[in-house]
Amino acid sequence: MTERELLILEPIAEAPEVGRWLSALDDGRIDTLRELDDVTEAMLDEQPPGAPNSIGTLLYHIALIELDWLLVDLLLQAQGVPWPEELVPYTDREGEGTLTVVRGEALATHLERLAAVRAIVHEHIAPMSVEDFHTPRAGESIDVSPAWVIHHLLQHEAEHRAHIAWVRDALLGRLDAPS
Repeated sequence: MTERELLILEPIAEAPEVGRWLSALDDGRIDTLRELDDVTEAMLDEQPPGAPNSIGTLLYHIALIELDWLLVDLLLQAQGVPWPEELVPYTDREGEGTLTVVRGEALATHLERLAAVRAIVHEHIAPMSVEDFHTPRAGESIDVSPAWVIHHLLQHEAEHRAHIAWVRDALLGRLDAPS
């Protein structure tokens, strides 16, 4: 008899609703990490024809955007949380709006960055009450709630996870080159 798989979102915060959203965020990260199983160090900086970004650049971007939404848009850096320059030293975009190219970093470095950023997210989101989780923060040009940010981060990472998988498969010769 085969063991049944249990697919649920266990709350990982005091407020179950907040905890389930964080659990969903972590579940998405498991999927992203799974897409990296066949990625070698040499593949991180490569861009096959038709790919606007490398896997390394995409991994950096995922971490940076997650941290930016938390620190800049939710916490408004008013809670004395400094920007961790050593963790994410590069800006998001270059002159023409393309993602900042990140090269020469080991896969372990990218994975450590993703884990460190996620720990910061948990540190600030997990203690929230449901009311606080749904309360918009007034920014310079937008009002945004932590719930919407988590929703957005789930979608953002899923989109880039698909891009990572495409780049990986192209580099491994699993896809035909675009014509």
